[in-house]
Amino acid sequence: MKQQQYDDSEELDLPPSKTKVKKQMHDLQDLGEQLTELGKEHLAELDIPENLRDAVRELKKIKSFGAIKRQMQYIGKLMRDIDPAPIQAKLSEWNGTSRQHIAWLHQVERWRDRLLAESDALTELLAAHPGADVQHLRALIRNAIKEKELGKPPKNFREIFQILRDIIPEEALVSTKTTAPAAISRASHDIDTDE
Repeated sequence: MKQQQYDDSEELDLPPSKTKVKKQMHDLQDLGEQLTELGKEHLAELDIPENLRDAVRELKKIKSFGAIKRQMQYIGKLMRDIDPAPIQAKLSEWNGTSRQHIAWLHQVERWRDRLLAESDALTELLAAHPGADVQHLRALIRNAIKEKELGKPPKNFREIFQILRDIIPEEALVSTKTTAPAAISRASHDIDTDE
């Protein structure tokens, strides 16, 4: 019997397996799905073909489950014609920004918790962010405390959060990270341990 010898160059010329191709298609469709979750600003920043951008925008308008699935398949098909590396790099960069956004939201939550737990927290908040409507905030704080005592839905509790999001700019997180008073972290620790 003759032994067949294979040249390494012959193996390199073989097409990828069906499994590998299928995985690549699913990866591209997953990447396309990530595009559909982006806001208008981020989508505009990406260097993608206009037909892909239009398909992503169109998906956001669709309500029917079947139509959404078909549109996602179409987006996956369009993704095959582009290089995914720059998109993945940009998404990774934005995920870093997302972590900063989440940290900012946590900071807003800590302020809300402090406002409900400490009487001098409102004064500190107003010193740091003088544009707040003091009377409205005081009323919301009183109502949120009553809601909690009576076991009612946290309507005012949520409204305080929304107001704080408007008052505290996200950019303020960077400056307060290094100069945040110890009282903030102590207060958030005390609140966490109470629960």
